[in-house]
Amino acid sequence: MPADRLLPSPEAGELIDLVRTIGEKEIEPRVVDDEAKARFPREVFAILGEAGLLALPYPEEFGGGGQPYEVYLQALEEIAYRSASVAVGVSVHSLSCFPLAYHGTDDQRAALLPRLLSGTLLGAYCLSEPHAGSDPAAMTTAARPDPDGGYRLSGTKAWVTHGGAADFYTVFARTSEDRSGGISCFLVDAGTAGMDVHPPERKMGLTASPTTQIGFDAAPVPADRLIGTEGNGLRIALAALDAGRLGIAAAAVGLAQRALDDAVAYAKERQAFGKAIIDHQGLGFLLADMAAAVESARATTLAAARRRDAGLPAGKAASIAKLVATDAVMKVTEDAVQVFGGAGYTKDYPVERYMREAKIMQIFEGTNQIQRLVISRHLARG
Repeated sequence: MPADRLLPSPEAGELIDLVRTIGEKEIEPRVVDDEAKARFPREVFAILGEAGLLALPYPEEFGGGGQPYEVYLQALEEIAYRSASVAVGVSVHSLSCFPLAYHGTDDQRAALLPRLLSGTLLGAYCLSEPHAGSDPAAMTTAARPDPDGGYRLSGTKAWVTHGGAADFYTVFARTSEDRSGGISCFLVDAGTAGMDVHPPERKMGLTASPTTQIGFDAAPVPADRLIGTEGNGLRIALAALDAGRLGIAAAAVGLAQRALDDAVAYAKERQAFGKAIIDHQGLGFLLADMAAAVESARATTLAAARRRDAGLPAGKAASIAKLVATDAVMKVTEDAVQVFGGAGYTKDYPVERYMREAKIMQIFEGTNQIQRLVISRHLARG
């Protein structure tokens, strides 16, 4: 059933209705086949782009939707209700646009941002490396000055969502040996000479979303593709991740809501000992706990979004939202499999896929152990 939402305006309600309609007509009919065949649904992203749904929280003057995060995240949740892979892709695209939108020059934004936000181009975010995931300051990918101007980019990025499918890559690379102050941000076009897309990772979930390593071998990057100033890249990356964590939290809530709804529907139909299994207290209480987890995760995520929209510090709130929502979706999807019993352990029902998809949400955009570290540091600072 549709989530019971409190939205800030009738226009926001119309936007959510549009997202729900596109989800029902364009995403739902193909998601099972796309996941089974590890097929990236680029056509769906084109449809979302044409509807203005790939850039909802960005300024309208550059082709964005001009929506507050409170609305954007609920739209993202509706997409995740139909496909976690697509929802994560929308969140990653928005994340890849963040550095340019908030740290680019006026000329860079005017020249590049409309194309990125229009939905005709799809973005990817390249921060992690094979040996530098939770510790991005340990990255070794380097951008060296090119004698002809610009930079030459060399190194390997890992866990790149949309690797090989994206049209542009937001890449973080070292421009000096300073551990945290020597990292810079670049916008790199797909197909750049010296750029090599590795084969997709073989993942347990989100199989319709390609994840690859990206290698750079003296790949040329023009000087005007440096975003912000040299050495400011890590601060840009971490600020972007605060926004990205809210996107993943919303995707987790949407997936958890779907798992809950499927479990409730099955429990109403399945009979045991002469009555629907939902009427047995043991199972009814399990479903009640699942519902409480979904509502709590949604409330926590939207509370963080509203802080961000109000211009208040939201870093701690974003980490709390990501932690709470992704731990919740893992528990809710696991319990959904339990509700289905033996049938839930088969591929005849999608709840086993939901559980596989949920696991990665506790890992990417900063593992939940890292979220606890971030939260504890905020507490220590008072």
